[in-house]
Amino acid sequence: MSLRREMDRMFDDFTRGWPAPSGMEQGGFLTPKVNVAETEKGLEVTADLPGVDPKDIQVDLTDGVLTLKAEHKSEKEEKDEAKRYHLVERSSGSYMRRFSLPFEADEDKIDASFEKGVLKISIPRSASAEKPAKKIEVRSA
Repeated sequence: MSLRREMDRMFDDFTRGWPAPSGMEQGGFLTPKVNVAETEKGLEVTADLPGVDPKDIQVDLTDGVLTLKAEHKSEKEEKDEAKRYHLVERSSGSYMRRFSLPFEADEDKIDASFEKGVLKISIPRSASAEKPAKKIEVRSA
């Protein structure tokens, strides 16, 4: 599994900053803009989901992969015969992002909140993952 995570991380690093074509990523999902920050306690993920209703957001963690899904329904989707749209630029559809966590998470303490179109997820490390890295002495022959 670590090889897969390293390949995902390498691909993400390589493509960071490239716009997804037409706001879409593979599979036809919209790609929300996110920030991922590492802290002493774990990770903080912040995602922009403007216009999304909190009940249409789903966050789950499976096998060390955090998945964020959301549905943004457009005003245009509603049957309103009185409106004729001349320009439609606002995105609507299904959002999805997946992140491989670089540590084992304390799943019982993951917290998610949504305010003013911004989803914030705090993912703490599990107690077993908080061990400091062991320093290994390198000897010369």
